[in-house]
Amino acid sequence: MIGALAGDIIGSVYEWDNIKTKDFPLFSPRCTFTDDTVLTVALADSILSGVPFARNMKTFYRLYPDRGYGSSFHTWARSTDMSPYQSWGNGAAMRISPVGYAYDDLEQVLRKAKEFTEVTHNHPEGIKGAQATAASILLARKGKTKDEIRSFVESEFGYDLSAHVDEIRPTYTFDESSQGTVPQAIRAWFDSTDFEDAIRTAVSLGGDSDTVACITGGIAQAGYGGVPEHISARVYETLDERLRAITQQFMMRFCGG
Repeated sequence: MIGALAGDIIGSVYEWDNIKTKDFPLFSPRCTFTDDTVLTVALADSILSGVPFARNMKTFYRLYPDRGYGSSFHTWARSTDMSPYQSWGNGAAMRISPVGYAYDDLEQVLRKAKEFTEVTHNHPEGIKGAQATAASILLARKGKTKDEIRSFVESEFGYDLSAHVDEIRPTYTFDESSQGTVPQAIRAWFDSTDFEDAIRTAVSLGGDSDTVACITGGIAQAGYGGVPEHISARVYETLDERLRAITQQFMMRFCGG
């Protein structure tokens, strides 16, 4: 989970100022957490506490109202309506990483990813993106190779993961859709050598940088067996007391500390 938060925070300064290189300061003074972190922690809190996720998202939105949410989510979160709004956006995949860590069975992970996603993103593409992300995390935790995970994701979800990041990068632009974000984020992990390189690779693609890196970071944490201490320490420093406490509780319970 903290890998996803690291990706969001590191990518936050490049969302509207894309770069196409992996050579950049990992943390800058302008790095902050965005809606990606807020909603990821809200999901972690729901898993820990049992509070319905839809209610928790609205609560966390009120606590952190200016963190870069999409317009449809703004409207939904401000309303009293709990109905989903058919979103196919990448917001479901960006927040789903806790599911890949909290549950240990593939069928359960797919079911829970769908359950937590369709409270807002009940479009098939939104659900698919979240399931592909959560499943990749679980399979990486279980020791599956990148090739095995690629084969599963391509066959189960129909994503084309054949293009190397060096082929994707030159023409990749901002894309809020799940189908235009999740395959690229997964591929960024495939083409990386360690956790930090995965985040740098994701950010270097451009586009919706914080969200791409958030998705990649959640998977890379599982794939590389954790997040380097110098990175996780900066993440905890960036979070406020509430978000930090929930993250630490989730990490202790489901990620071995």
